[in-house]
Amino acid sequence: MQVSRRFVTMGMAATLGACGGGFRAEAPLAPAEDPTLRPVPNAGYDAWLSGFRGRALSAGIDSSVVDRALGGAGYLPGVIERDRNQTEFTRTLEDYLSIAASEERVATGRQVFRQYGSTLSSIEQRYGVPAEIVTAIWGVESRYGARRGDIPVVSALSTLAYDGRRGQFFEQQLIAALRILQNGDISADRMTGSWAGAMGHTQFIPTSYQAYAVDFTGDGRRDIWSEDPTDALASAAAYLSRSGWRSGQRWVGEAGTAAAPGGGSRLTPQPGGPTFVVGRNFSVIKRYNNSDNYAIGVGHLANRIAGAGPIRGSFPPDRYGLTKEDRVALQQRLTRAGFDTQGTDGVVGPDTRAAISAYQRSAGLSPTGDPSPQLLARLR
Repeated sequence: MQVSRRFVTMGMAATLGACGGGFRAEAPLAPAEDPTLRPVPNAGYDAWLSGFRGRALSAGIDSSVVDRALGGAGYLPGVIERDRNQTEFTRTLEDYLSIAASEERVATGRQVFRQYGSTLSSIEQRYGVPAEIVTAIWGVESRYGARRGDIPVVSALSTLAYDGRRGQFFEQQLIAALRILQNGDISADRMTGSWAGAMGHTQFIPTSYQAYAVDFTGDGRRDIWSEDPTDALASAAAYLSRSGWRSGQRWVGEAGTAAAPGGGSRLTPQPGGPTFVVGRNFSVIKRYNNSDNYAIGVGHLANRIAGAGPIRGSFPPDRYGLTKEDRVALQQRLTRAGFDTQGTDGVVGPDTRAAISAYQRSAGLSPTGDPSPQLLARLR
């Protein structure tokens, strides 16, 4: 959500998940039980909170809301650690789709699509955004609600605002979070999210929530945090609708399997990989997260949820000379040899590299952590 949901381009986009062409937290959601995400004493932070209290009151936040929210806040060193140690890199489209539209995510998407069919249909009727697109955004942003984040938002945002690296941005988000509390949509203890303040099933940051969240259930609260995803799904649809979604038009899909709509164009995000035909609604999805990979990931997952098959085109070998099938085989062989890669999706991430390094050390090799055809052959 322009200058709102994407404050780092990390991991998947860049990483998965999740509104718009500005700032958006895309780091993996960290569990609150991590000891670095427990409050620790910090005199500088306490002094900053005292100063911020006056600014919050000047912004129109009621003193009781400010005192209650800030009284329960604390400095979280793990938030700063994550903000400082973001490794910025761009996944290939093949890697992105291997995660965003994995067979597991497709299967779960089809399940929840059926489970919430009536709700999704009502949302589509009101906002004109296809139910499968809304479901796909839900899947990419929080794995259909399984990873909403459980870090106290006020503590996370105040920690980041105090730190100062993006102080103005995070103070703006903190003020917005207090407005949400003042409005009664959620209580401070239930306002949880990612380490960077992205919240709920559809990972809205506070300013995006203020601008686009809706009360679809009619209970007087725009609740994107609860087990019931209705308000969150409707809020995502409302955002896309207000961003210019054209009802009745597809986003579209892989060239050769989809006809181009009026004004459609062709896009090949990964050299040597499949070509896609994209229409105007593709650009609207990018308003949620300004990344071609993200928009194709959401669109392709939506198509799969609606019954379409996998990508038909092939991707070229990676820079190490390995195809996805090679990388899957490498992960399987490493795990079988006692060096667990924590999954066999063909994406060479930190866990796979750690497993490779461990194997290389055990074999007396230089622990580069890099995959290679020679390593694959050695593990046969």
